[in-house]
Amino acid sequence: MSTTDADVPAITLTEAELDRYVTHAPTRGLLTDTGLPAVIDLLTFSPLRTHGLRTLADAADGPLHLAEELRGRLVIGELLNPAGMERESILLDGATGELTTAYLFDPSDPRPFAPSLDTLLRFAAVTEELAGLRGRFAALAGQYGLGTVTEASRRLLTLFEEGTGGQVPPYWKAAALIRPLSLVAGPGTASGLTLDVPARVLDQEFGHGRVARFEEVDFPATLTHEPTRRFLRETGLPEEAVFFHADTDVPLPTLREYFSEEHPDGPAAELPAHCDHLVRLGCLPEDNSLVVDGRTGAVLTFSEPEAALHPLNTDVSTLAFTLWLIHHERTIDQHLGHELATHAYDHLVALMVHTLRSIDPTGTLPETTWHYWTELFQDEAGGVF
Repeated sequence: MSTTDADVPAITLTEAELDRYVTHAPTRGLLTDTGLPAVIDLLTFSPLRTHGLRTLADAADGPLHLAEELRGRLVIGELLNPAGMERESILLDGATGELTTAYLFDPSDPRPFAPSLDTLLRFAAVTEELAGLRGRFAALAGQYGLGTVTEASRRLLTLFEEGTGGQVPPYWKAAALIRPLSLVAGPGTASGLTLDVPARVLDQEFGHGRVARFEEVDFPATLTHEPTRRFLRETGLPEEAVFFHADTDVPLPTLREYFSEEHPDGPAAELPAHCDHLVRLGCLPEDNSLVVDGRTGAVLTFSEPEAALHPLNTDVSTLAFTLWLIHHERTIDQHLGHELATHAYDHLVALMVHTLRSIDPTGTLPETTWHYWTELFQDEAGGVF
């Protein structure tokens, strides 16, 4: 095996290495000539560099009884799933050139991924163009909103359909619908927060009259972060969004005020020392209060059973985006005909987590030891998607 240094270092294989394993001529030509990039979008082919060309039978863990037609498939790469999720391997059929994915601990039911290596590289390349708003997506740079999301999805799906007869594998169909969702709101140049979320985006998603907007009298004195106050007044938060329920019946309480009212017999010593600066915006399941730090605008969860604070979102703008993202996924699921949520929940989770982290990296920060949204997304039994 040899590696060439270029803008994207390529991994190539020799004819001798491919013998016995790869008989599909176009695939042999690609692997011996241009090769494969180490990383492209959410894929990596670096296992080839680390382990060489391996059959599934050789690479799979444990004494698995694989069907004969699976044993000879070649492990050539991995999906770059978010940290904390198992990585799924990319498998090559050396006779046909087709690509599937499977987990090495249970590879008995591989899932379709791409009809050829050339097509897979094209899928990943155009998705990278979307992420960078360049190439065929350059005209969308600086544009945000639901119309931009719809147009980006349409363009990406059209590009995926080229050369596939319109039969886009479920993973890539989901990517075309989920990856553009990060374009619903632009950077926070006006709001002073991470995002400028138009109020109409929440109104259109949750319905007029179902978005809570607060008045000055609703804010405690310790909510001093002006961009947060302005966002809650002008943009607001949905009253109910899947698992979130906003506090709308009374002025927003501090965490101390809330527990003094709702749990007067509870030990105050279990509250954070700065609980007078934590303003409760609503609740999440399993006795989690959703709070905003009135001094900085950071959004956190306070777990009552654990008496522990955990980072949740950078600020209320990314909180609103997260709630919109989770709610909007229900619409996406209808487009997918439930095929991805039913048969490949992990793919859906990985795409959703990646989209959220592209906007708000809170779940990946060193100080975040536990992240509510990431755990919720991965809880297949909980049915968030």
